[in-house]
Amino acid sequence: MTSTTDANTDTPGATDTSGTPGTYGELRAQLATLTTEAFRPELAEIDRLSTEEIARIMNGEDATVPAAVAERLPQIAAAIDATAERMARGGRLIYAGAGTAGRLGVLDASECPPTFNTDPAEVVGLIAGGPSAMVTAVEGAEDSKELAAADLDALKLTADDTVVGISASGRTPYAIGAVEHARAQGALTIGLSCNADSALAAAAEHGLEVVTGPELLTGSTRLKAGTAQKLVLNMISTITMIRLGKTYGNLMVDVRASNEKLRARSRHIVSLATGASDTAIEAALAATDGEVKNAILVILGQVDGPTAARLLTESDGHLRAALAAVRTT
Repeated sequence: MTSTTDANTDTPGATDTSGTPGTYGELRAQLATLTTEAFRPELAEIDRLSTEEIARIMNGEDATVPAAVAERLPQIAAAIDATAERMARGGRLIYAGAGTAGRLGVLDASECPPTFNTDPAEVVGLIAGGPSAMVTAVEGAEDSKELAAADLDALKLTADDTVVGISASGRTPYAIGAVEHARAQGALTIGLSCNADSALAAAAEHGLEVVTGPELLTGSTRLKAGTAQKLVLNMISTITMIRLGKTYGNLMVDVRASNEKLRARSRHIVSLATGASDTAIEAALAATDGEVKNAILVILGQVDGPTAARLLTESDGHLRAALAAVRTT
């Protein structure tokens, strides 16, 4: 089950897959050691408070998350640099998780193509149980390391790839299995969890443990833990793309103009980067098949469309390097 946490919950009278009494006592003992599962007696009567009081408490809880992320910035930065190095060689960024953690990985991956014009195969989100698990819990999927290995094998994992296992508890078998299998294949591995001394962090080359503490609702890791995971995933994908030359300053020069809003944004980005007139912007975009980065190079470098494309290829897509090449010729 992946309803309120990415760890199993106790079910009285349950049995394991062999039909014998399950090991729920052991699992309960494990969960009792996790800060994300801790009970907060001071909130035991939160349901008796007013809506505004509950909202203020939640807001105060959320305000603590950025500080928890800040404590791990050196480790996060090291993981990002390693990821960018692999991706510059043609590797992929692959997220793997179950429940909320898996959904956050899929969300981050799905936003990379429109934001950074990446191929959908470059940043991939794997969720235990497959696409249907995005909206419906898939029983038992998170408990299988073998399923994670099979999902990665289906992607034909290479040593240039980066696999990020995501699990609030840090004990989810699917996330740990993904990291273990990827590391055995020589891929870069990152383990993102919200508990200290987690099995997931221990299994990964880069362990990122963002400890957010007990939740407002006991064990509901879609709250602070989920917010922390979202913030770290934002950093991993965004800063990696900055390192890969997908931006020019703070402008999304690789944005894919797939709808009217993005087409308008494309023109705005070219305008901010160049200060050119609308007529010049339209001409540059027409000469570069609508590619924002190329259009900026056409205007600032005073080159034609094919030359802009060649210079960007030679500079591995880095606009600043392409502009420097123009200015030194």
